[in-house]
This record gives sequence, structure tokens and C-alpha cells, in this order.
Amino acid sequence: MSQKKIFLIFVAISTVSLLLHHGGHLSWTIEAFHLGCPALRPHPAPGLKPKHTNVAFLKTHKTASTTMQNLLFRFAERNNLTVALPVQACSHQFCYPRSFTSHFVHPHTLPPNIITSHMRFNKAELLRLMPNDTMYITILREPGSMFESLFSYYNQYCQSFKRVPNGSLEAFLQEPWRYYRPDEKDSMYARNTLTFDLGGDKDRPATDVVYARAFLAEVERVFSLVMIAEYFDESLVLLRHLLSWDLEDILYVKLNMRTPSSKRSLTPGLPSEIRAWNSLDARLYDHFNASLWRKLSALGPACVAREVRLLQQAQERLMRSCFGGRMPLLRSAAQIKNKDLRPWQPSGKVDIVGYDLPVNLSRGFSSQAQELCLKLIMPEVQYTRVLLRSQSLRYRRGYQLRPPQQSHSLQQPIRAVLPRHSQVHRSQPPPVAPGPVAPGPAAPGAVAPGLATGTGSTSTLKPAAETQDRTTKLGPKSSQTQASQTKK
Repeated sequence: MSQKKIFLIFVAISTVSLLLHHGGHLSWTIEAFHLGCPALRPHPAPGLKPKHTNVAFLKTHKTASTTMQNLLFRFAERNNLTVALPVQACSHQFCYPRSFTSHFVHPHTLPPNIITSHMRFNKAELLRLMPNDTMYITILREPGSMFESLFSYYNQYCQSFKRVPNGSLEAFLQEPWRYYRPDEKDSMYARNTLTFDLGGDKDRPATDVVYARAFLAEVERVFSLVMIAEYFDESLVLLRHLLSWDLEDILYVKLNMRTPSSKRSLTPGLPSEIRAWNSLDARLYDHFNASLWRKLSALGPACVAREVRLLQQAQERLMRSCFGGRMPLLRSAAQIKNKDLRPWQPSGKVDIVGYDLPVNLSRGFSSQAQELCLKLIMPEVQYTRVLLRSQSLRYRRGYQLRPPQQSHSLQQPIRAVLPRHSQVHRSQPPPVAPGPVAPGPAAPGAVAPGLATGTGSTSTLKPAAETQDRTTKLGPKSSQTQASQTKK
């Protein structure tokens, strides 16, 4: 027998042994070989690319981003990573709608591996805060359904919506400039919200094609993946490949959803009116929706469909195990007994539903399994509070163990003046939060004293030909509108 044949037999035997050793992933890998897809394998394994753990997720509004944030929170806890969280004066967001600055980050959550709370994107500040190898990710949603959701959700907070007679979306779109005030508080919910969240100029005229193209190009340069809410599972497949994550890392339960009675169907003609009013958001969505499908095509439709199917099957198994062998029922906040699981309600006109765990969940469940089920369905405000407490506890423990000179260095708010390294930055063994995080969702709330609030919506983003310094942020140098605390 030739040496080549002996070598091939040895490789085959080794491969089968590896697959049998990781039996939980056997069906994944067999399908991968059958379809010619990239192999799905567990971590860690010799020679495999390690999971990427430095991630900046720009949490946009009304785009399924709360579900994505929950996924990242759980990933961080499983892997002992540090999540940048807001200072308490900012509530559970980074003092949105003010342009992000590292001063909004709680010192007990530094240096971070992951950042995922609501903010207005500021590229320069995030480059100073995050590790060099950070992957930037965000998510968009189809403008028609997104704007309907914004109009419903923020109707009692955004004055541009509140002054419309009878809360009529049709009336607003017929004469938007009659109700819309560009410099008014919370005006970012009433026009080009995605553009604003990304740091752009929400009020740039639709005729300014040069600006729109330059803005799209800059977003393309900064973000390694732009997910699409309508294709959430397919987007997660791309995310898994981008970050070398496992199936278990992308399991989720849909969060922060409205009841059907809180939604309104769009009459014929309204979608096109919404796109015209939100022309920059429409450009963003069209561009990155096409980009998503090019990436999925490159991965292979059969492989994507197979991964989506396996993801959905794994999610169903997890949910049935958490909810007593059956799929969970959505419940109103009043019906949920556990206050840590009650979603925040924006107004009496909108009903946000959540989940409750079975009373007998503890029977036959380890404490670790119970915690997984609880965190899987925990709303944003409560999870942010829990995570801040655990990271503060870890921080303080680590602080007490350090020599005086090292402990003093930890008081620095960011590592901007220090050389940054490309390796994974994990938090020090970190402490109980100094206090609860106030849940200020969509209603205005307090901001950190002494922090300046800028006005105006003029973007500093220039056409590509004029852009010299790529470390400048997307969007304006001065922050937009007065500060308000809002929940997705």
C-alpha cells in the first residue's frame, strides 16, 4: 500500500474519531460534508480559529436589536468578557441621543470586549475605547415597518408625532413638515432614525446624492456586517461565520415585541410615502439588504438554509426545556409574575409583551440551567442592571487584589492614551453595583452633570474624495438635540 493511501486512511480515521468525540455536533458536520458547506465544529479544537470576542454592536431603534443585545450579553457572561455599560446618569443607554463619548461608560466596565447598548455612533470615540481588532456590526430594518413601529412606540414622547391629530400616521405623512421640527427633542424618531443612530445627518436633503453615497461608503468601511431584521436568522449565520462562533452562541428568543393590536397595517401608498420621507434610511436599507444577500450567496444557499434550519431546531429544543416541554406563551406585563421579566411599557396605547418562567422550573434543573433560561428572556433594562452589578463586583474584587500603583491605574476612564493591543481584552476579576440602574426608557431622564449637550444636526461626514482622516467619526462633531432616555 502506497504512503499516500496510508496517509489518507489515517486522516479519515482521525476525522471520524474527532467527530465521534464531539457527538453533539456530529449531525452538523455530516451535513456539512454532504452539502459541501464550511464545517460546523465545536470549540475549542486543535487548529481551529478561536472565537472572536471583541465586538461593537450599534443597537439601532425598532430593528430587533434588543434580541441581538440579549444574545451578546449572554455570550459575554459565558466567556467571562467585559461589556461596556452606561454610567448610571445615562440610564441603560449611552446618554442617547447625544453623540457617544467614552465618558458615558461606567468605569467598572473598562476595558471592554463588547459594547451593545443604545448610542449615537461616534467612530473616533469607539476607536479610542475598543480593542484594535474589534468587529463593528449593526442591524437595519425595512423603512415602512420600522417607521410604523417608531410612530406607535414613541407617539407619546416624540412631539412631532404627539401633535398629529388622532395619532394618524397618514396625516403625518401627508404634511410631515407641518408637525416635524428638526431641532426638537426626540426629533430623531420622526425622520431617518437609522441615519441618525449611525452618526449621520438625518435632515440632509434627498437631492444631496453626493452626501448619501459618501455616507453609505463610510458605513460600508466601518461595519464588517450589517444585519437585516427581516432576515434575522440568515444574518446570524453570517455573524457566526464572521466571528467563528458556535451554534450555541447565536440562540435567542424574540424580545420587546408588540401585541398585534398595537400594530397598524400600512394602507396602499404609505410605504412609498415613508420611504420618501426617510430617503436616507431607504438608501441604507436597500444597499445593505443587497449586500447581505451577496454574502449569503457566497456562502451558498443550501448551506445557509441548512444552518438556519439547525438554528431553529436548537432554539425550539432550548425553549421547550426552559418552558416545561412546550413553547412559551407571550404575556402582557401585568400577567408576568416575576418583576425581573416584565418589559417596560412605553404608553397605555402600546402593549409590549414578554415571557414568564414556569413556577416549577427548579425541579430537575441545575441553578446554571435556571439562570440560562432566565437570562434568555430578561428584558433590556433589567439585564443591564444585573450585568452592571456582576461586573462591578468582579471589578472591585480585582481592584482590592492589586498593588497600590496598579490599582491607581485602573481609575483611568479609558485606555486612549495607552498603546492598544490586538489581543483579546478581558476584564479583571471584577464588584456589587453602586446602585440600581434607573430604567428611563423612552421618557426624558437625567443626564450626567457637567456633560455638555450639543445641538444641531449638521454632519461632518464629507464625500470620499474630501475625506482625509479615517479616524474621524461618522456624523456630526457636535451632538444632536437635548438628551433623553429612551428604550428600544
